[in-house]
Parts: sequence; C-alpha cells; structure tokens
Amino acid sequence: MRITMKFTKMQAFGNDYVYIDAIHQNITNLPELARFVSDRHFAIGSDGMVLICPSDKGDFRMRMFNPDGSEGEMCGNALRSVGKYVYDHKLTDKTELVIETLGGMQHLNLTVTDGLVSNIRADIGEPRLNTKVIPVNTNLDQFVEQPVEVLDKTFHITAVSWGNPHCAMFVDSVADLDVERYGKTIEHMTSLFPSKTNVTFAEFVKRDYIKIREWERGTGETIGCGTGCSTAVVAGVLTGRTDRKVTVEQIGGPLLIEWDEKTNHLFMTGPSHTVFEAEIDASHILEK
Repeated sequence: MRITMKFTKMQAFGNDYVYIDAIHQNITNLPELARFVSDRHFAIGSDGMVLICPSDKGDFRMRMFNPDGSEGEMCGNALRSVGKYVYDHKLTDKTELVIETLGGMQHLNLTVTDGLVSNIRADIGEPRLNTKVIPVNTNLDQFVEQPVEVLDKTFHITAVSWGNPHCAMFVDSVADLDVERYGKTIEHMTSLFPSKTNVTFAEFVKRDYIKIREWERGTGETIGCGTGCSTAVVAGVLTGRTDRKVTVEQIGGPLLIEWDEKTNHLFMTGPSHTVFEAEIDASHILEK
C-alpha cells in the first residue's frame, strides 16, 4: 500500500528545515525518515527535520532530527519557523505560543500580516553557563573565555547552553578562518566536551554588530543558526565586547538578538518563509 507524507520546507535566515505535521499524520521510524528526507532532492542542504506534535505542557511539541537521524534539542531558527507553520497551516489562531522542546519550554510572539505570519520573536530562555548543565569537562563553575589549544591556534572559548551545547570564540576575521578544520576539531574534542558541540566563530565589528560562521555538530558548516547567534552575543556581553542588543550577520542574513537584563532571557527577531510544500511516498519507511 502506498503511504504518502506531506511536508513543508521552510527557511529562517538561511536555516532550511523540513517541517511535518505529526498531529494529523502517524509518523514512525523517525531516524530513518530523517535520513531519507535529508537525502532527497527536495531537502538537499536542509539542516534537518522538525515534527510538530501535540503537547500536554504547551501549545505544541517540537521534535527536531538531524540529517544523520539523531534527535536534537532545539535550534533557534527552527523554533521560530514552528510559529509560522502552526499559524499559517491553521493549527492555531493564537499569536503567543508556548512550544515544548527537549531544551525546555520556549515562547513565541507572532506578527501577522494579511493572514500570514510575517515576523517571529522567540524567547529562548535563560542562557546557562553552569558547567554542570552544559556539560563541559572542567572543574570551573563557568566556562568563559577559557584558552584551549586547537591544532596550531589558541582559542578563548565560552560555552553556553539552552538545552543544546554551543560554544563561541572571537577571531580576527571569520572570512579568513578555515571553519571546517577548526570547527570539526573542536566538535570532536571530548577532552573539552563529553559529547559533540556546536561551534560558533565570531568577529567583533562594533558594539552592536558582529559576524559569525557556524559549525554544526554532525552536519558541518551551516549558513545560519539562531542559537549560535545567541551564543555569540552572550559571549560578547560577558567579555565586554558588545551591547545587549546586537545585529548578528551570518551567511543566511542578519538576525536581531537582544539579551533582556531584567528577565535574563534572550530574544531573537526575524522573518521566516515557506520555500515549498509537497508530498512524498514514504511507504518503505512508515510501514516498518
């Protein structure tokens, strides 16, 4: 029997994710499905697969799978696009949403124009620096600008977590850096991080403007990552380089990041758009 699956490909500042309504579709064998989606022509270059699921704690539950089939905690750009998906596909008429993720409960505020979401503000919670919850292999309470030898360079690394581990370090020029060489090495430095980590290289331009390039664990360099941008801003504020409201330039475009001093929560603001929608034959996966 032919079993089809509907999906939507969406982009937020360069991040391409395949979104699937898992409320009205029975989705099984998720790791194999994630690998299948990422290998298909419609998903080349995608950063992974996102399932929209029912939640007992929030309005919806978001499950995110990497192209290799492993489940991820939360990506800021993928999170923002969830808001556009559920509103534009009429799964909700609310413009303030609570989304359950492995990284915690996330909050979205939607701007609607002509019946469609045109802008999303995501509150991704309090950045955690406690090394007991990141986690990082160190006895220090906080991991801020720690000198780490990586191949032939010394990087001053700051580790931050919103449920998924990220680290950031400032360099003279992101354009001149061999991101793959150093990103891949840091990702696999188990002497530093017990498991793989996302790596953000940041260039300080001025107090309200930085540039980044992001190396995503298990994927390689990505053209945009909301949580990576947020990590760079946190590192910039903690080390006195930036203000709490910063425009972050990434390959996928600029993202506005603001760290609220009163709540200690961090906000990302920016648009998201639908690339296209389609249907695929997933019989050989969903029947298993």
